[in-house]
Amino acid sequence: MSRPLSQVGAWKAAVLSLGAVLLLTTGCPKKNANEDDLSGGTGEFTDGTDTADADSLGAEPERVRELGSIYFDYDSAEIRGDARTTLKANGQAIGGHSEWKTITLEGHTDERGSEEYNLALGERRANAAKQYLVDLGAPTSRMITVSFGEASPAVQGHDESAWRWNRRVEFKVSRK
Repeated sequence: MSRPLSQVGAWKAAVLSLGAVLLLTTGCPKKNANEDDLSGGTGEFTDGTDTADADSLGAEPERVRELGSIYFDYDSAEIRGDARTTLKANGQAIGGHSEWKTITLEGHTDERGSEEYNLALGERRANAAKQYLVDLGAPTSRMITVSFGEASPAVQGHDESAWRWNRRVEFKVSRK
């Protein structure tokens, strides 16, 4: 038995409408260019020396107020004097918070330089901060490094007033 054409058209319209509603309500969220990408996808570079990363631990790293960011001079991974003070405070905070299972050190650069160069520089910055903390007594087993290069600027802009804030290492923690 065949259905009248008007019933078939109404049925198709209902199915298409339902599909459109489902697509709109369950689609993937768009990323804001200023949000950190913690997915472990393209654009990240790990140093390859650590056996665990935040994704494999099932935890999403978060910023905590006890851990301050440190900043770097142009084209440098050398720890500055002002960063030493921050790193000492960060080391004490890490020692006092055993619930922080993993501390992620995220290396960042300004926009100058190639993508490959900036990923390597971000890695050197994160590793320099990690080594400084290890030298202070922080457990290396709880720290991992990752480089975002220029991909995640803290401040938008194309001059030194923005770049100075983008040359940094940020610290995030996972509690699992």
